[in-house]
Amino acid sequence: MPSRQDRLIHWLLGSLDLQTTLFHLGQYCGSWQASTSGLARAGFHLILDGECWLHLPQQAARQKLEAGDALFFLRDTPHVLSPHEQPERAAGAPRVAMQPIAPPVAGGVALACGFFEFRARLGDTLLASFPDHVVIRRDGGELAELRPLFDLVLAEARAGGAGPSPLIARLVDLMFFYVVRHLCRRNEVSAGLWAVLARPEFAPLLEAVVAEPGRDWDVGTMAGLSRMSRATFFKRFAQTAGTSPAQFVAQVRMQVATQLIGHGMSLSRAAEQVGYQSDAAFSRAFKKITGTLPGAFRRAAAARPDGETFEQERPTFAH
Repeated sequence: MPSRQDRLIHWLLGSLDLQTTLFHLGQYCGSWQASTSGLARAGFHLILDGECWLHLPQQAARQKLEAGDALFFLRDTPHVLSPHEQPERAAGAPRVAMQPIAPPVAGGVALACGFFEFRARLGDTLLASFPDHVVIRRDGGELAELRPLFDLVLAEARAGGAGPSPLIARLVDLMFFYVVRHLCRRNEVSAGLWAVLARPEFAPLLEAVVAEPGRDWDVGTMAGLSRMSRATFFKRFAQTAGTSPAQFVAQVRMQVATQLIGHGMSLSRAAEQVGYQSDAAFSRAFKKITGTLPGAFRRAAAARPDGETFEQERPTFAH
């Protein structure tokens, strides 16, 4: 049975509202460099065949990547992939066109690369305290559940056809969610809601705010649920979350609001459910946290070409 932490993690994942796009699929040969950076978007590279080097110029770091490895950038990060280990050779390598993925060429490197986008700014906010990038090794022993997904991506890539299979992006969606959950469980998140999740003393508080977002959450009430004095609670919570308790409550409220609006609830009713008596105040808070107005968010959700709707409910907890 999923733990309380897992149920909250899954609820937060449902708030990301992720859209994955496949940028290119094929193989490089000879001397080359490739990157998805510079477009203010998160991205990914799957090494389908061959081997190459990841160069992170701002960190003066490099890592060897081999077939079966997966590289996820949780934000736009300067980087270059190249067959060259030496940074100067990688930086000087030409940007060449990808070749078809089949037939494989000796010495070639087959890649599937693309981008992650979040339909509202909540996704960027939730992941702001995560590492810049994550490398998942095929033989690293972690995230073994990604292996079947990776193999399915490879099978779809090799199937050929008039264009890349749309299933590749959906499979990468699933891989991304596994990676985010993995990072949260390992406590590799420095601040924010995910860091609060990892602290057992704050679990009752987070559960209660998610269950009753419209309640008047003053510091005294929150400190009581965390079994701390007001001063101790405020200090520890701010150190963990990287924000004040009031800002934390506002963020949870807007996450709940996006789900209610996505389900078709009226804006006024959604505002009331998360503790706002004024539509204007709700709109200002929604825009500040999500980056868009509630009405625009609802129209965008209704107009999604894939017909997706929010199906993620708030978790319930056994007592």
